[in-house]
Amino acid sequence: MVVEPSPTPLMRWPYRAVEGHFDEMLAGPNEARGHYRKLLDGMAGLGDEEFDRRWRLGQQLIHENGVTYTIYGEDTPGHAPRDRQWQLDPVPLVLSQAEWRTIETAAIQRARLINLILADLYGPQQLIHDRLLPAAAIYAHSAFARPMLGVKVPGNVHCHLLAIDLARAPDGQWWVIGDRTQAPSGMGYAIENRLVMTRTMPDIFADCQVTRLAEFFGHFNQTMLSLAPVKRDNPRVVLLTPGPYNETYFEHAYLSRYLGYTLAEGRDLTVRDAHVYLKTLSGLLPVDVILRRTDDLYCDPLELREDSVLGIPGLMQAVRAGSVAVANALGSGLGQVPALLPFFAGLCRKMLGEELKLPTIATWWCGQSGPMNQVLSRLDKLVLKPALPGAGLEPIFGSTLSADERAELAQRIIASPRSWVAQEQVNLSTAPCWVEGGLSPRHTMLRVFVSVRSDGSYVVMPGGLCRISGSAESMLVSMQKGGGSKDTWVLSDGPVNQSNPLPPPGAPVEITRAGQVLPSRVADEMFWLGRYVDRAEYGVRIARCIARRFSSDPRSVEALMVLLLGRPMPKDTRDFEDRFIEPLFDAAAGNRGLRSVRGSIDQMYRIASNLRDRLPGDAWRAIAALDESFRRPRAVRALMMSQCTDTLDRAMTLLSAFTGQTADSMLRDKGWAFLDVGRRIERSLHLAELIGWAFKGKTCSSEQLDEIVEIASSTRTYRSRYLTTLQSGPVFDLLVLDENNPQSLAFQLATALQHVETFPLVPSTQLLTQDRRILIDLLTRVRLLDVGAIFDSVDNERSETHGVLSDVLAKLNHDLPRLSDMLSRLYLSHVGVSHQSRGGNAS
Repeated sequence: MVVEPSPTPLMRWPYRAVEGHFDEMLAGPNEARGHYRKLLDGMAGLGDEEFDRRWRLGQQLIHENGVTYTIYGEDTPGHAPRDRQWQLDPVPLVLSQAEWRTIETAAIQRARLINLILADLYGPQQLIHDRLLPAAAIYAHSAFARPMLGVKVPGNVHCHLLAIDLARAPDGQWWVIGDRTQAPSGMGYAIENRLVMTRTMPDIFADCQVTRLAEFFGHFNQTMLSLAPVKRDNPRVVLLTPGPYNETYFEHAYLSRYLGYTLAEGRDLTVRDAHVYLKTLSGLLPVDVILRRTDDLYCDPLELREDSVLGIPGLMQAVRAGSVAVANALGSGLGQVPALLPFFAGLCRKMLGEELKLPTIATWWCGQSGPMNQVLSRLDKLVLKPALPGAGLEPIFGSTLSADERAELAQRIIASPRSWVAQEQVNLSTAPCWVEGGLSPRHTMLRVFVSVRSDGSYVVMPGGLCRISGSAESMLVSMQKGGGSKDTWVLSDGPVNQSNPLPPPGAPVEITRAGQVLPSRVADEMFWLGRYVDRAEYGVRIARCIARRFSSDPRSVEALMVLLLGRPMPKDTRDFEDRFIEPLFDAAAGNRGLRSVRGSIDQMYRIASNLRDRLPGDAWRAIAALDESFRRPRAVRALMMSQCTDTLDRAMTLLSAFTGQTADSMLRDKGWAFLDVGRRIERSLHLAELIGWAFKGKTCSSEQLDEIVEIASSTRTYRSRYLTTLQSGPVFDLLVLDENNPQSLAFQLATALQHVETFPLVPSTQLLTQDRRILIDLLTRVRLLDVGAIFDSVDNERSETHGVLSDVLAKLNHDLPRLSDMLSRLYLSHVGVSHQSRGGNAS
């Protein structure tokens, strides 16, 4: 047992431990443990007001950095799970150096043991032959990846990164609750926690001499680079993510940026001739190492799980060929199977010749008659968990069940014993948390991370991720259930190692302007995000124009309603006002059809979720706020017109905020170019529709001119240029021909052409590609339109030559969709399913 330093009085804040639980800070009533002394002194020195001010800054940093955790079960029908802001408590968990050494040594021993177990189970399987492990616990579990049998992995290491979940019993002993060997999460959140704490309390952090995390990540990065089968100066490492709907997607994007890896989904990668390639705008780039955050079975639909759309078809073939390294190795999820936990102590003695330094919480696998009988006799004291995945079972606390319920549970266990694992219920330790201006206890668990070094030794992240319960009464430590986190401070006995994987200040750095690698999928998402943004903006502008005019003259907006709906208004016997209200709100905020504002915003949110790591933080927040304002179901008839106008005004503000952020904050790389091209194509289609709608007849009324100028956001420009009433010729020139007006048709086509001319030529020759030909042809036709020949210079009547305009508009409506398809074929052909084919439905 570690000898505790002498306690120090806890003077400033009243705090009481929970009876029957070990408290991380208190050694006795109002007596703090010695290693908490500097932290408490520092917090007291700040005073309540300053501490609160600093913590508001910390929460602001979390918000500005977009740190989120995806919560399932809180979504509305048709929507993805929602993001919850990451919950960080400002009072860290503090561990002494002496206690940390004990944890560190035990964690390394466990990592060695798990790697030896996995190497045997995917190799000679001597443990099964010698009956040290039950075959039924292995072969019946889907985590056992049979295609990996006999496959050689680099250095015979299956688990390059291991996470160990620890809990402290009332006597102060740490116990292992479980292992995470498949795709451990939490490292990125631990970095973010540390960055926030060092920004908000740098003086206290320095005084406490906290061991830093950077050295661990330096070793981890070197390990990933050393796994490359082909030794090169700069091997390509990608971080494989299941996508934005994964609960820890923020962490995937964060780690990829922090470590300098390309974030890739399965559809960004392809296997050719047993080699893995990244699909990019410029072609296929070879991949050397895959750091995966996708579960084993979902990584290859050809050999592991055929219904997976998250993986890379043929990945197993590349792994067998040794052309790519995967960390953790496919099949490593077998190391976290709960049924293995009861055997760890014996396996440690057999394989390492050592006693297990950090004991596993008492665990029984019911697939053996002896352990099952023990479980049945003690159901009221145990926690029952599923031993096999897909059972659809939540942990069952026997102490909460009635006698009849326990009898029913016993029958279920007897009927399928291999499906159940039982564990002792641990009274989790507590730690102080900052709640409403004071300290309050919350139950804690600690996740410790162990990584293999490039030389085959092991290194442990000093501290790890501390998770806390949502309340003092709950012992459920789960982010999904409202829990939070703490930074974990391991105090150093001597000077803190200031090493950092980043170059030190003042070190020479090679200047570069290269951006991130642009996968084809990302370019495709950018293109369609641009289109949906402009589609939503167009709908909002029309709906707002209708709403503003409705109160003064309801019947004057019937033609605009046709433009908004894309179809004539339904005819019935109701008053026009009654007929009008429902379709207006339905188009703006009700349905999710192709022409509805809400449908476009749904698509914007879905696509932007895939691009979180590429968009400015404020741009993402604008889309999230826009989605939130249209997401809640509302009674259409109950809304007043003023509320409709307010909603549309807010939507327009948020759309403008998104556009401004992407224009001002994004690098002018190919990703931004595809985003802008999407907007220009969509706006060109809308302007062609608007011009055709307004000028379809022989004359155009002043009301129609006013409406199209407002929808095209050019009212102020017209008024500043022409000190007269609206007339067809000047309006047409402003909205169609004037390339100085960023809302004009000619401007859209000219800008799209400029972008397309920067795209890589697919043919090796310098001949014009079809996309350029289409844009040059359309832009030339528009530029050659003669206002004087189309409109009489005196009145608003169109001349007999107006058929030229109709031909140009028809050509635009025919060729712009062709251009969209052509861009996909020329540059984005690596993606599996075009957004265009999806229409308005979310994938």
